Amino acid sequence: MVTLKYQERFKTDKGVFDEFTKRTLFELQSKGMFDEVNIPLKVGKESNVFVAKHEGKNIIIKIYRMQNCDFLRMFGYIKQDPRYNFLKQHRRQVIMAWTQREYKNILRAQKSGTRVPAPLAWRNHILVEEFIGDGDIAAPPLKDCPPQNPNKFFEDLIIQVQKMYAGGLVHGDLSSFNILNHNEKPVIIDFSQSTLTKTPNAQELLIRDIKNITNYFIKLGVKCQTEELLQKIIASAPKKNKE
Repeated sequence: MVTLKYQERFKTDKGVFDEFTKRTLFELQSKGMFDEVNIPLKVGKESNVFVAKHEGKNIIIKIYRMQNCDFLRMFGYIKQDPRYNFLKQHRRQVIMAWTQREYKNILRAQKSGTRVPAPLAWRNHILVEEFIGDGDIAAPPLKDCPPQNPNKFFEDLIIQVQKMYAGGLVHGDLSSFNILNHNEKPVIIDFSQSTLTKTPNAQELLIRDIKNITNYFIKLGVKCQTEELLQKIIASAPKKNKE
């Protein structure tokens, strides 16, 4: 059996992955997290999302672009999180902490019973998580695939937000872009801006989340009010999360 170095294993990706990314991918692959990286699913300004294979099944690999990330914006969010009050304003350190925090956030959401992709691993600036879809077809975001029954979908979504909040977490960037419509059920993704409910700006982020989703569903004919939903979600939290 021939063992390939990371430079050889990912040489076909020259121009896509830099050396640091290739090395990190090699470390994850060596630990059995995936077999091969396939096609890009989503190319963003700050991160690229790829579909990879693991034991014949699809998984997701999210790679933050070290040189393109607005690490000052990231630092503005993360410095308010009590889990990262030690962090200094250093590009690489901030981006890697941002990735770790996203992994921790998804894990917390999953433990609360919220319908999210299972977090599988993280290393440096790379996050590995469950692929949501059927076969090789990824579940579409809500913006591209409105629900057939908006009222039912909305009620389910609010239950997911309640579970998340009861688990001590606010998503922080909830919108039709970050909610997948998987067989007419909401799956919440992209937890990079999520924070603990005890974080100083948690209430502000929760209000923004609620406004985003109510504005979307009102256009679909759902009757909902931001203030009423806010109180409903806050009331679902254990007493320790309200203090």
